[in-house]
Amino acid sequence: MEQDWIWGLIGGLLIGTGGAVYLLFNGRIMGASGIIGGLIDGSAGNTKWERIVFLAGVVLMPVILQPLYHEVDPHISENLVVLVIAGLLVGAGTRLANGCTSGHGVCGMSRLSVRGFAATLTYIFAGGVGVLVFRHLLGVI
Repeated sequence: MEQDWIWGLIGGLLIGTGGAVYLLFNGRIMGASGIIGGLIDGSAGNTKWERIVFLAGVVLMPVILQPLYHEVDPHISENLVVLVIAGLLVGAGTRLANGCTSGHGVCGMSRLSVRGFAATLTYIFAGGVGVLVFRHLLGVI
């Protein structure tokens, strides 16, 4: 039986829990693009170290959980050019939308934010169009 959905459920629970903990302890919304953006543009101020610790957790948690994985196929393209372009587009999109999936989709929608719902619908639609074009029409992913 395919168990990919279990890993998705576990990941969703971890992201939701992380968002709740971040809000409870810091009083701010957990948006990964905002956390990274504040470090890059220097606007993090006195929250610099908490942002670094948060990002370290995001990077280190898969390493810590690695012994639980048997063999996981992340379904990522091996084409480096496609990965770089995709990363740049995601970064540009999160800055344009003033947030990312964790900020709008997880934290925004859970607070019943109209902007969160609008942004989430937009990026889900754009992702679907992206898969249609890049996988099914162009065959690059």
